[in-house]
Amino acid sequence: MTAGRKIFGLWLCCLIGFVALARPAIADDFIDHDRARQALEAGELLPLKTVLERVERDTPGNVLEVELERQNDNWVYEIKLLLSGGARVKLWVNARDGKIIARSNRGDKSNNPPSSTHSNH
Repeated sequence: MTAGRKIFGLWLCCLIGFVALARPAIADDFIDHDRARQALEAGELLPLKTVLERVERDTPGNVLEVELERQNDNWVYEIKLLLSGGARVKLWVNARDGKIIARSNRGDKSNNPPSSTHSNH
């Protein structure tokens, strides 16, 4: 076996090992569609369309990305927007009531993601 093949084989083994180890962590970071649908049907969160309509009233802009996350037993929409002047903003929105709980402008480190969210249980 040539040295190039040995290096490639070693590299491939490392890559496969990394993917195998990282997969559970990646899976924990994302909510699957079934779990989100169950939460919606149970009334634990508002539909995305409703949340985006509420956000649009407060912070008009083009939606770049939306993620649904669990933070401290609360559902939170993380929404990235492009504002009309070209600025980008990230909002954390309580998925139960649609209220903005935190915001961060690109380059602004003063308002980091919430460590806890409040819901009206």
